[in-house]
Amino acid sequence: MGAKGNGLTSMKNMEKELLCPVCQEMYKQPLVLPCTHNVCQACAREVLGQQGYIGHGGDPSSEPTSPASTPSTRSPRLSRRTLPKPDRLDRLLKSGFGTYPGRKRGALHPQVIMFPCPACQGDVELGERGLAGLFRNLTLERVVERYRQSVSVGGAILCQLCKPPPLEATKGCTECRATFCNECFKLFHPWGTQKAQHEPTLPTLSFRPKGLMCPDHKEEVTHYCKTCQRLVCQLCRVRRTHSGHKITPVLSAYQALKDKLTKSLTYILGNQDTVQTQICELEEAVRHTEVSGQQAKEEVSQLVRGLGTVLEEKRASLLQAIEECQQERLARLSAQIQEHRSLLDGSGLVGYAQEVLKETDQPCFVQAAKQLHNRIARATEALQTFRPAASSSFRHCQLDVGREMKLLTELNFLRVPEAPVIDTQRTFAYDQIFLCWRLPPHSPPAWHYTVEFRRTDVPAQPGPTRWQRREEVRGTSALLENPDTGSVYVLRVRGCNKAGYGEYSEDVHLHTPPAPVLHFFLDGRWGASRERLAISKDQRAVRSVPGLPLLLAADRLLTGCHLSVDVVLGDVAVTQGRSYWACAVDPASYLVKVGVGLESKLQESFQGAPDVISPRYDPDSGHDSGAEDATVEASPPFAFLTIGMGKILLGSGASSNAGLTGRDGPAAGCTVPLPPRLGICLDYERGRVSFLDAVSFRGLLECPLDCSGPVCPAFCFIGGGAVQLQEPVGTKPERKVTIGGFAKLD
Repeated sequence: MGAKGNGLTSMKNMEKELLCPVCQEMYKQPLVLPCTHNVCQACAREVLGQQGYIGHGGDPSSEPTSPASTPSTRSPRLSRRTLPKPDRLDRLLKSGFGTYPGRKRGALHPQVIMFPCPACQGDVELGERGLAGLFRNLTLERVVERYRQSVSVGGAILCQLCKPPPLEATKGCTECRATFCNECFKLFHPWGTQKAQHEPTLPTLSFRPKGLMCPDHKEEVTHYCKTCQRLVCQLCRVRRTHSGHKITPVLSAYQALKDKLTKSLTYILGNQDTVQTQICELEEAVRHTEVSGQQAKEEVSQLVRGLGTVLEEKRASLLQAIEECQQERLARLSAQIQEHRSLLDGSGLVGYAQEVLKETDQPCFVQAAKQLHNRIARATEALQTFRPAASSSFRHCQLDVGREMKLLTELNFLRVPEAPVIDTQRTFAYDQIFLCWRLPPHSPPAWHYTVEFRRTDVPAQPGPTRWQRREEVRGTSALLENPDTGSVYVLRVRGCNKAGYGEYSEDVHLHTPPAPVLHFFLDGRWGASRERLAISKDQRAVRSVPGLPLLLAADRLLTGCHLSVDVVLGDVAVTQGRSYWACAVDPASYLVKVGVGLESKLQESFQGAPDVISPRYDPDSGHDSGAEDATVEASPPFAFLTIGMGKILLGSGASSNAGLTGRDGPAAGCTVPLPPRLGICLDYERGRVSFLDAVSFRGLLECPLDCSGPVCPAFCFIGGGAVQLQEPVGTKPERKVTIGGFAKLD
């Protein structure tokens, strides 16, 4: 009883799965669309009719119409006429393949029917045949029928052939596709006819075919095409449409899909506690949404009321200003009117003057007329240059509310910032990691940012990925101090404002240098010509400008000249550990050598001006080529990388003095493009120096080096060229000067 009750409860709870998305009623002869959703056959025809497709709503089952579908045969008691069976005509009409004037078989451009799926809101292609090419979902029909029986939907099933009121049906006929009472069944299945061989079934409202038939060939489906994900018959299997497709028997597809469905269902049923917990979380989210929505409504209402209050106060102050201006002007105009009225004959000032003129006593007249004459003169002048004392226009009180109206029109909810865009040109890793970003043009502003970073070359820990976080970063750049050397960091950033946090930017991966960064300045006192070398004020850049002296020398000698090597050393020497530094070489440089060497040997060799035209001179080897046989096994005191005209030379000269190339680097005897920055990594204990692409940290060359004494960076110039040391990301170090192998603060 308990299991049966649970079954009834589960049947009652799944009614939502059995409703057609078009009519919102129980499925009736559901069709399976190419998108795997279902829809009633009648609803599909109606939808296609609304889309303007006429004649494409064929019956996928292509079954004969039941006796109940013709009104003239509704009841045998009303009419005993037997109409001819319209099986063939009905099949032709419903298939949509009948010929008619104006249609040609095998048209070059057949009409492709698109069906708007109400479930996924997408247009699915039905092909040329329309609904006639779809399968009926017989399994769904059986589930609907069991559901109707379990919940007794609609009550008793009535006979479809009785005269109203119909009797309760007692039998059904799959061949006739109708339900009958006992009397109607006997009348429609008389003895001695072919219909008498029809087997009666239980009454039902849904008559299904005995098996699933191919809509194209009316053959029973026997295989499943995995490529098309469609059931096919034997004839479909040999057609060109499925050539090369992976086709399996229906039994194999049935077993595989049943196992997958069973496994998934078992997992869901075994995690009912998780489902219930998530339901509780969702219900809590619903309650929180209701509360938060109400709070948001109140906040918006309060803000709008505040705007209204401000507008009302502003309106009152503006009206008060207009009122005061109006009263002032009225007072001035009224005073002017009074003054002019006093100029009328016999009144005011004029009348008084007329009376004064009647005075015959001369001293008294002079005394009174002197003051009166001044008033009369002013009145005469005002009369001649008449202007109203105040303007009657209030144009200066007009308001320009265009900007405010635009702001009010554009008033909207504050959006979270969009995902920032990492500025890859300004983001790099050196002694520290410098990350720079910007917001998209139309993004809402961000109050602050959150920067997250992690190493990708560490073993993965169980659980979610752990990010290190830098909160409330102001501005659009961040500095990450003390990164691990020889590591790969992935970084991302997101903005935050009052509306919350926005989306993360795309991840950016940065390689940190393979060794601690060596900070130094350029010291041009050894082997440098002030006429040809220009060192910047900050001593981090140098440019060789030998053009004019070289031109004058060539003009004097005519037959050639001796070129000199200009050398610039670093002011810091390395005596232990591993060090790394980077620089940028101007691609237009004629010949530049970047590397390291023993400080004593460098100062010895380059105090003079060597003759680089001599065949015995090789600045890479550190000694005259004539003595190479004696020192072939000793490590060279210099290691240089030759750069010229935007290329790096990895030729025989470089390899002979430098040793082997890096494992991942290019082979000797070739040139490679000059990267934006070059990196030099010195391992003092191992006596090795590596040249790297400072952007990708790809190895270019690895050389042996004599590290029996202090080693310092060196830059050689032959002809024009320029070198720029990479600036440290953090605080600039104090400038140091090395004299005789000892470093001291300047």
